[in-house]
Amino acid sequence: MKLWDKGTSVNKLIEDFTVGKDRELDVYLAKYDVLGSMAHAIMLESIGLLTAGEKTDLLAELKSIYKEVEAGRFKIEDSIEDVHSQVELMLTRKLGDVGKKIHSGRSRNDQVLLDLKLFTRSEIQKIVDSVTELFSLLISQAEKYKNVLMPGYTHLQVAMPSSFGLWFSAYAESLVDDLEILQAAYKITNQNPLGSAAGYGSSFPLNRTMTTELLGFNTMNYNVVYAQMGRGKMEKTVAMALASIAATISKLSFDVCLFMSQNFGFVGLPDELTTGSSIMPHKKNPDVFELVRSHCNKIQAVPNQITLMVNNLPSGYFRDLQIIKEVFLPLFEEMDDCLKITAFAVSNIKVNDGIINDDRYKYVFSVEDVNRLVQNGVPFRDAYKQVGKQIEAGEYIPCKELSHTHEGSLGNLCLPEIEGKMNTVLNGFQFSWVNEAIEKLLR
Repeated sequence: MKLWDKGTSVNKLIEDFTVGKDRELDVYLAKYDVLGSMAHAIMLESIGLLTAGEKTDLLAELKSIYKEVEAGRFKIEDSIEDVHSQVELMLTRKLGDVGKKIHSGRSRNDQVLLDLKLFTRSEIQKIVDSVTELFSLLISQAEKYKNVLMPGYTHLQVAMPSSFGLWFSAYAESLVDDLEILQAAYKITNQNPLGSAAGYGSSFPLNRTMTTELLGFNTMNYNVVYAQMGRGKMEKTVAMALASIAATISKLSFDVCLFMSQNFGFVGLPDELTTGSSIMPHKKNPDVFELVRSHCNKIQAVPNQITLMVNNLPSGYFRDLQIIKEVFLPLFEEMDDCLKITAFAVSNIKVNDGIINDDRYKYVFSVEDVNRLVQNGVPFRDAYKQVGKQIEAGEYIPCKELSHTHEGSLGNLCLPEIEGKMNTVLNGFQFSWVNEAIEKLLR
């Protein structure tokens, strides 16, 4: 079945190539296609294109299909082109001509736009939950190890004193900014395209405000041409936000791999979280973080892939846009898996105490000694030279007493303030509004 079928047979090679992976990928969108159809049916009845009885029958059958999707029993048949065709066919089989009326006032173009936005909106909520879990673990580890010193590095050279509290909470605060970016992408996503049809609206007196409210959207894409232009733009924007999260996790993973090496020996993982070698019996490898790093670097490539798919397309719909689904739809599951396994591994990281006492790290205290001289009245440049000469002459003996008090430093990590920033961002998503609208629609 093809919604556009007018009785002409399509060459099998052409059909297989143009359908592509839609039957497989559209399963991701199935329950959202049903939700969109429910809202559309309610709206059609309100403008006289469905009777009250037809609306009731359609909603009942759509809820039945929704349950099939939730139970994992929904399938797109081999002879069916996509999820939109499958849902309409299921309605028509049960309801006859009433099922054929559901497509009035919409196109597959705005259907897939809507499905993608509803899917993305839901998946973003899952990502936010997983980021929040990892954030909380990082804050907890920062508090636990705030007094355990470690050397800080610039250019991979020993630089200044740091602490595991600083290290863990640095990644926590990075996640706050990542969610700020994701929230901006969420706001772009949370706009209703339904009613834009093929990109030029409809002569039916559609009530787009009604479907916007029914589906819990914050607003709508008002201009019908722009609604269609948003295909690809929304996916790229969201992918860029996920890439920001992935960059944070990738950097954290690289740190752990580096710090676990024997040359550093800063942290360790329980044996059951490591893997071994087929020929080297001593090996305990941080494969989990190496794989997370690679997955996250792969995720960071997706915005560029989408850019190359949509680059230089004029306004209006083009089949090029179909291929975006292949890299976009699986993206959330891959990101969520990385977040969950990272949280599990971070909760099991063992921190080695007393690292800073190793003589190879004595120079991390040189700046502290320079600052101590400055506080006693020595001009900074003279103090710098004085300590520098001691180091060059091999006469430098560090004073390991530290006194850092300013915001965000060793002695003042500002963990409550970082948590406050995160709570502000989380409150800005307003997921409850969306969830309540969908629950009401399903009731």
